[in-house]
Amino acid sequence: MREETEYRPKPMVEIGGRPVIWHIMKGLAHAGVDEFVVATGYKGDMVKDYFLNYEGRNNDFTVTLGATHGIEFHGAHEESTWKVTVSYTGETTMTGGRVFRVRPYVEGQRFMCTYGDGLANVDLSRLLSFHEEHGRIATVTTVQPMSRFGVMEVGEDGLVTRFREKPRVEGWINVGFFVFEPEIFGYLSEDCVLEEQPLARLAEDGQLVAYRHHGFWQPMDTYREWQLLNGLWEAGEAPWKTW
Repeated sequence: MREETEYRPKPMVEIGGRPVIWHIMKGLAHAGVDEFVVATGYKGDMVKDYFLNYEGRNNDFTVTLGATHGIEFHGAHEESTWKVTVSYTGETTMTGGRVFRVRPYVEGQRFMCTYGDGLANVDLSRLLSFHEEHGRIATVTTVQPMSRFGVMEVGEDGLVTRFREKPRVEGWINVGFFVFEPEIFGYLSEDCVLEEQPLARLAEDGQLVAYRHHGFWQPMDTYREWQLLNGLWEAGEAPWKTW
């Protein structure tokens, strides 16, 4: 993604003219989540500027110039109920450290947490119900990804019996869309990697459950994946557009 991320943080790379983070937040808001904390780092000022200027970008407005300077916005966009906290969490801070550093804004509350570069059509209401039923500290959403390559089935004699074009792999991977109870902060620190010791300790303590998602999920790690997501949006076939 260097073609894009050399100039902007990955969550601000655009799909259909809107930053990836906007698509993620729209899906969350559709499920009733309209209070957000955005943990920024690399080129985080671009995220700040985007939300500080959101009203002017998305509404008509009238500016009164001079000593009585003022701005009047006309109409209301669909994101008028959003409350967005933008928190700078360090240029090189790891994933767990970023969550740890936004603690003042979510302390004492259950909260959802996800990455800023992957799109999915996860049923967030079902995810939350699943989390509540299990009563553990953390729930992680998991999928069986598609193989990058086609697979040949080969018999013992070397005879090829079947081709399978990019089948799903057998294992399950973490794709974000976590639900955390406040106790999660007992497993985090300033410099930890969320996917390493914290999740491992939660699993050892029997406090981590996995929600299996069988629908759409697509990361945006490469230029080709960026093109794929834009193509889906432009064709009106974006599975993550649940709003």
